[in-house]
Amino acid sequence: MAPNNAAGMELDPKYDHYDFPIISPNNQSGHPGHTTKEQDAAVHQFRMLLEQAGYTKNLDTLTLLRFLRARKFDVQAAKKMYEDAEHWRAEFGGPGGVDKLVRTFDYKEKPQVFKYYPQYYHKTDKEGRPVYVEQLGKVDLEALRKITTDERMLQNLVCEYEKLADPRLPAASRKAGNLLETCCTIMDMKGVGLTKAGQVYGYLQSASGISQNYYPERLGKLYIINAPWGFSGVFAVVKRFLDPVTVAKIHVLGSGYKSELLGQVPKENLPKELGGECECKGGCQLSDAGPWQDPQWAKTPKWAQEIPATESHTGEGMPGDAVDKSGATQTKPAGQAAPAPL
Repeated sequence: MAPNNAAGMELDPKYDHYDFPIISPNNQSGHPGHTTKEQDAAVHQFRMLLEQAGYTKNLDTLTLLRFLRARKFDVQAAKKMYEDAEHWRAEFGGPGGVDKLVRTFDYKEKPQVFKYYPQYYHKTDKEGRPVYVEQLGKVDLEALRKITTDERMLQNLVCEYEKLADPRLPAASRKAGNLLETCCTIMDMKGVGLTKAGQVYGYLQSASGISQNYYPERLGKLYIINAPWGFSGVFAVVKRFLDPVTVAKIHVLGSGYKSELLGQVPKENLPKELGGECECKGGCQLSDAGPWQDPQWAKTPKWAQEIPATESHTGEGMPGDAVDKSGATQTKPAGQAAPAPL
């Protein structure tokens, strides 16, 4: 499918090579296809500053707009956020950073981990966005640490963010016929008490920091279901310190959540244990079902196509790196990414 376009949306032929729709259905200022001349100028200024600083990767318009929206189009603040993210990407997961990690990470203990902390992508909501589910009430960190480590859990989290960006969102965008940049998150708190909340606080703090700092503008809607007594009161206090745009995305629901949640997620796409009708063979948790598994919409992710000549180079794409003047990369055929639900 050829990308759609809109009058006034400026693309850069050097970086903008999209094979999916690029106009957001969200008719809000600053979103792709709905930018002002001032915002387009901010993108140009942002990219120019990054190029001058020596950055060569992740400079496409959609990425830059996400960082700019996250910082209210303050170019210098967005530049600081981008630089921090790129330095983190170069270091996280060991030599080769995130780019190598997503290609090589083998979460072989995943089925065992999911018994004590289910985290997974599963089909789409009514707007076509990937649905992401976490069941916090099942968390048993002591049991998990006999199976895996916090570090590997965070590495899996990062790999799944990378797979959300490609192939999940591009496939979902192709099927929807418009750009999708966010997901619909369901956090099931059934069974969560103070003991469990304290048990997972450190991990959740690290996980939320990665999301907020390095993967901006990926949350479309958040449904907190089976929220325990008193949670709504606590959230009422917390939301005073949150951005109103973020607050509008969050829905805190008790045990009677089904009608509102099913208003967003089709019952045939929602796992049965959450009130829907879906019963994937082998279980919804491990199915990774969605348009990204359908050959009609899915394409091999770019991170699986382009393999750097020197995988062990930790500063790939960072300022001061030596660059092959030919621009050559080692390319090998790659099939569809193996399902590894978050």
